[in-house]
Amino acid sequence: MEIVWQTPAHPAQKQDYIFHNGKRHVRPYYFEFVSHVNKRWEGKTIVDLFAQEFRGRSRDYYVSAVKCGRIQVDGENIPVSYIVKRCQKISHFLHRHEPPVMAWDVEVLQNEPDVLTICKPASVPVHPCGQYRKNTVLGILQAEYGLAPLYPIHRLDRLVSGLLIVAKNPAKADIFRQHIEVGLVQKQYVAKVVGVFPDAEL
Repeated sequence: MEIVWQTPAHPAQKQDYIFHNGKRHVRPYYFEFVSHVNKRWEGKTIVDLFAQEFRGRSRDYYVSAVKCGRIQVDGENIPVSYIVKRCQKISHFLHRHEPPVMAWDVEVLQNEPDVLTICKPASVPVHPCGQYRKNTVLGILQAEYGLAPLYPIHRLDRLVSGLLIVAKNPAKADIFRQHIEVGLVQKQYVAKVVGVFPDAEL
């Protein structure tokens, strides 16, 4: 199988998705996490740096990642004893398997010069977060409509469906956010329920 290498600069594309049993899956891919050596990190070995600063994985994992080239400095493989220097670029390549989301469409309701109004389906996060990058509203809009970059004006939780307004430029997004902060724009949530509820307030 061909190895898919991705960096933050790679846009989501239609061929990145697979639909199966009512869910939208993302083809696994290698992703490059990039950081730069700051003053506090300078002088540490590459393994010590990762073991102390990124504690989500074991020291043995980082030793293995350095040895097989999944952790590089300035695009080069380095030994586990390598001491980092200020401003060097550190790359950590991870094989990512994004969780699936429901295969509902992200429907564009209104496409204006500066603003986009869409119907966000439940189960899909708005923007990259945690394990999600391509299986997001922004990723799907980029892959299926070529709409990017986009700037969410407000957020809806991953499990919530509803109208979502996104701006096509930072200036328009700032104007809308200011209107929300001062109460000129308000959000309203409507819950769909199943069953018969009493007339009295619960």
